[in-house]
Parts: sequence; C-alpha cells; structure tokens
Amino acid sequence: MADFIVYIDRSTVRDGKLDELEQAMTELVDFVEANEPQILAYDVYFDADEDRMTVMHMHAEQASLEFHMEVAGPKFPPIGEFIDLESIDVYGHLSEDLAQRLRDKATELGSGRVSVHDHHRGIGRVPDSRVEGGVDGR
Repeated sequence: MADFIVYIDRSTVRDGKLDELEQAMTELVDFVEANEPQILAYDVYFDADEDRMTVMHMHAEQASLEFHMEVAGPKFPPIGEFIDLESIDVYGHLSEDLAQRLRDKATELGSGRVSVHDHHRGIGRVPDSRVEGGVDGR
C-alpha cells in the first residue's frame, strides 16, 4: 500500500468563471480518461457555494503521477485564468524532481503551496489492478 499516491488540490474559482471552468474541467477529465489508463481515480468537486474547486486523483505509484504531469500538464495553464490554485497536498512518497514540478504548477496556476505527506503506516483495501483479480484474487 505504501506506493499509492493521493493528490488533492484546492482552488478558488474566479468571479464569473464557473461555467468556463466547469467546461474546461469536463474536457480535462475526458482527456485523462482517454489517455491515462493507469490512473486509479481522477475526480473534480465544487463546494455548495460553487466558489471553490477540489481535484483529487489517486495513483498506484509515482510513475503514474509523473506520467499525468507529462501528458496532461500542457492542459493546465489555460485553466489558470479561471482559478487561483491555493494548495496541493500529496499523500505518499515523491522524488524531489516531481515535488518541484508540482511547486511549479502551484506557482503557475495561483499562489499555492505544496505539501508532501510521507506514508507512515496504514492498511489498504483498494483492489490492486496490478494483480489479476485484485488483492484478494476475486
């Protein structure tokens, strides 16, 4: 389970930009679905007031997040006109190079900070798609 990486970023939606942001995020999710088969989850959330957005994705390993930054990364800058990215929190071990790429993203899309939280201990019950039939063989 220690290889899994959970990425969460939080942004403020710029005034009057919600409709354009929703369209841009729909296109980004469709792009990720079509081009990143290894990603375990990629979800976009808006709060009840629709003035804050959270993006969450989960990766089985660092290579998946690296691939996401490489493939989807060029799609991020245009989204910057709709948001102020406030924070990126990553749960799991990252290389310094990948952490720097996330800091660059945070600076490009807003005033955000990046926090990496190394895994200490836990359990995982997410089926492991790397093993046929998942973790328990079903």
